[in-house]
Amino acid sequence: MDALQPAIVAVLDATPQVKQVLMSMENVVATGVGFKIAGDTPTNEPSVVVSVVKKLPAAQLTEASLVPKTVNGIKTDVIETGKIVAFQDPKQKMRPARPGVSIGHYQITAGTFGCLVQRDGQVFILSNNHVLANSNAAQLGDPIWQPGPYDGGTSADQIATLERFIPIGFPGSPPPVEPPGCAPWASFLKWIGGGQSTPTPQINEPGNNTVDCAIAKPLSPDLVTPDILNIGVPAGVGTATLGTQLQKSGRTTGYTTGQITQIDVTVSVDYGGPVATYRNQLMAGAMSQGGDSGSVVLDMTKRAGGLLFAGSDTTTLINPFQLVLDALQVQPGTA
Repeated sequence: MDALQPAIVAVLDATPQVKQVLMSMENVVATGVGFKIAGDTPTNEPSVVVSVVKKLPAAQLTEASLVPKTVNGIKTDVIETGKIVAFQDPKQKMRPARPGVSIGHYQITAGTFGCLVQRDGQVFILSNNHVLANSNAAQLGDPIWQPGPYDGGTSADQIATLERFIPIGFPGSPPPVEPPGCAPWASFLKWIGGGQSTPTPQINEPGNNTVDCAIAKPLSPDLVTPDILNIGVPAGVGTATLGTQLQKSGRTTGYTTGQITQIDVTVSVDYGGPVATYRNQLMAGAMSQGGDSGSVVLDMTKRAGGLLFAGSDTTTLINPFQLVLDALQVQPGTA
């Protein structure tokens, strides 16, 4: 893999200026960098991978919707992924609750408890915004149920309260603003501003999202444990790249494995109507289904590499884990 790094870097350098054009094309849902597939055989040749809802014969496409065979001298590879959607769906109550099980905001269906993170000694449950914060519609302090409502959760199953979420930037909406009190710097910024609120720099914005994440504060620390179902306690944070072997535990498909097939992915994700564009994402193969959103994705040495948030029948989309930690200003682990 080290010998391939210069070729991969060359493709990465060639793609930024063409991504916007490719993503504007009809039928295209994602672009990234991956190894070209010849027939059914993967090669070691890095290429610009263009994901489409439906792969059609060239004769059925207009010139404007035909993906070029090369961009800036780099070969392209078109793959069919179907529509990329934010995962939500339906399992059992567990106390203490372990990452990998059903969880959700009281007004959604169900997602996955990703892992435990901490700040200043306080432990939090990590998952997606669309799992814990109802795709921006929640209020801080809202109840979080385990299991999620779709899996039979009720108010008697409340395990936590919503602590913080990074708003998702949807097109046509005002720029997302973090709820009051979300940003640790809020009080300081207000003070230096002479008592006037100062806008918090946004991590996500329409057309340029990087994370779908939120944290919830357990009602009591003994209600949760860091042991990921079927995997164990994470062993720190890793960096996932092309070919990295992955594992995850989610509420729908349980324990599955896969590998990173694309990096630097720009993708349009359907949230049941509104569509948000994400950049700098990771893509893996079919290792998840609806309801697995919020799962932490680890390498085979149990280092956390990403937060699963969307996918299709053939793909899994992942936020790079360090971006999630930085956005929420938390650290991995429980102390």
